[in-house]
Amino acid sequence: MKNIFKKITNWEAWPFALLYAPMAPVWGWYMLRSGAVWFFTPSNPKLTFGGMEGEPKKEMYDLLPKNLYPPTFNVLPTLRFEDVLAQLSYSKIPYPLIVKPEIGGQGILFRKIDNENAFKKYHEKVPVLYIVQQMVSYPVEVSVFHIKHPAQKKGMVTGFLHKIPLHIMGDGVHTLAQLVAQNEKAAKRLKDLNSRHTDNWHTIIPAGEKYILSYAANHNKGAHFIDLKEYINDDLVQIFDKISVEINDFFYGRYDIMCTSVQDLLKGKNFTILEYNGCGAEPNHFYDTGYSLGGAYKEILKHWAWLYKISRYNAAKTVKPWEFFKGQKFLRETKQMYRMMKEADEKMD
Repeated sequence: MKNIFKKITNWEAWPFALLYAPMAPVWGWYMLRSGAVWFFTPSNPKLTFGGMEGEPKKEMYDLLPKNLYPPTFNVLPTLRFEDVLAQLSYSKIPYPLIVKPEIGGQGILFRKIDNENAFKKYHEKVPVLYIVQQMVSYPVEVSVFHIKHPAQKKGMVTGFLHKIPLHIMGDGVHTLAQLVAQNEKAAKRLKDLNSRHTDNWHTIIPAGEKYILSYAANHNKGAHFIDLKEYINDDLVQIFDKISVEINDFFYGRYDIMCTSVQDLLKGKNFTILEYNGCGAEPNHFYDTGYSLGGAYKEILKHWAWLYKISRYNAAKTVKPWEFFKGQKFLRETKQMYRMMKEADEKMD
């Protein structure tokens, strides 16, 4: 009974649809008020669907200055592996490296690849266009939620998080399987983690050794978030205002970043952008950081209000919202692809 009550009250673990359902009338009101189901698509005019869902990552990388993201290239799953290795050699990306689908999220088909054999296995099983990216060795991963109304000179940073990937610490006594079972977040992903870490599952992890269970620092992959709101200042805002101006038309979304330290990022040095998530980005700074359910809803609604304002402004000035049937077709095809990707992800070691 106690466990059931804990699951019900632990709103951070609720399915996405359940968490957001009470706010659906607000979203519906924005549709009615704007006269467009896909009212949000003008929010980031240069991103497919405004970056709500299904946008190719290549769009984002093509807009970013090359010095702001790691060496990256795309691979068709039908390409001969020998040709993929040739691309890898040309790009001078060493092992370990990161692979992830060109269209996707939530850590689906995201893998750290340690060697050529693991790379070959991934290439043979991945069913979609994917990205090969140099692994960044910076020790700190953060996310920065940035909003800038097109008519205003200065934007704002509404969320700043330190994201710590799901991991365990070895004690020299227990096996990986035992340590995973003892970790509250990891234990909920036992089957998936067993599949991904089969070779080390019954290995005793040395005392003091940090063992990463998932390199995708996402909430749904068990990452832990630490709020950095006390570090939000004019310097941080100016850095991301400048990036958004250089990109020209990134008005609403979240940057996922690796850096040497928060202090270096505030100085605008020693950082690289892993991804930019457009209007579909969740203001994830309410997870793990002490927000009540009511506080989380207040934060989400505040961001939706800005999304609506930016979208309506851009719709009047530059680009109209997508037509209903175009958006419906796009979403249907995107969801079909996501289902295929999830099935492939579950079958992949």
